[in-house]
Amino acid sequence: MLRSVAVVALEEVAAFELGVVAEVFGTDRTADGFPGYRFDVCTVDGGPVRSRSGFLLTPTADLTAIEDADLVAVPAHGDGTAPVPEPVLAALRRAADRGAWLLSVCSGAFVLGEAGLLDGRDCTTHWRHVDELQERFPAARVHCNSLYVQDGRLLTSAGTAAGIDACLHLVRQAHGSATATRLARRMVVPPHRDGGQAQYIEAPIPKAPEAPTLEPVLEWLMGHLDRTVSVDELAARAGMAPRTFARRFRAETGTTPHDWLTNQRVLLARRLLEETRLSVENVADQAGFGDAAALRHHFTRRVGTTPHAYRTTFRERVDA
Repeated sequence: MLRSVAVVALEEVAAFELGVVAEVFGTDRTADGFPGYRFDVCTVDGGPVRSRSGFLLTPTADLTAIEDADLVAVPAHGDGTAPVPEPVLAALRRAADRGAWLLSVCSGAFVLGEAGLLDGRDCTTHWRHVDELQERFPAARVHCNSLYVQDGRLLTSAGTAAGIDACLHLVRQAHGSATATRLARRMVVPPHRDGGQAQYIEAPIPKAPEAPTLEPVLEWLMGHLDRTVSVDELAARAGMAPRTFARRFRAETGTTPHDWLTNQRVLLARRLLEETRLSVENVADQAGFGDAAALRHHFTRRVGTTPHAYRTTFRERVDA
């Protein structure tokens, strides 16, 4: 059962990320038939902390509220470099040992990592921090494209609003899909979002990479993504045999010609979907996929959502 929630508020706590947990679990909706929770915002000593937005936050408890909480949530705080007080880490370890749910929002995952709770576990964080999370906690299995990841009773979420997705996922597990869907409607948010973080990652069309031998060919490719080209044609442009060209391409770019070209075409398709009103068929043609079916196939595999859903999500850019 899920009856009590404790949120750890550290110095420079992120107000929105804390607010997400408070909105789902700290708002009393029992009069409308929703579950109720004992809800505490906890600080190390029970005293106020300053939020990242500059205002002071007065907690309802110190760390003792964590000891019997069914869910312990850790929002993002600061820039992730400040040391986490040992009493917080110890309290999180005890919560994990007794089987409580642990939830991080955005870079709150680093706190769980500092407590040693990500080792050997699947997890995620904001796409800007996934590489750092993996580097700092190499034993963790970091998923770069997930809105949230559950591993047992450990639930980690990506940036900001993905915390809502994770909280609703937990409500769905604890109280059923009907309750989670009703709550989502009450909050005016989707009960479930398709796709992952990849659709939100900033992905401008890059310049041709530094590839001493192949740079002229790559620059030509970047300007002709709409053309159908073969490895043989590219090899001829580079003055190499096809097999030699393929080996050199992997050595200088780290991938195959087909994979590199497909990735550039997907990046171009994203830009066209965001910034133009071209039909999906025309986007597929200008990005070099030939038809909408091929675009959907490669786009979905690399971005985690369909071209149509991606455009709907970023419609504001098209309208602007």
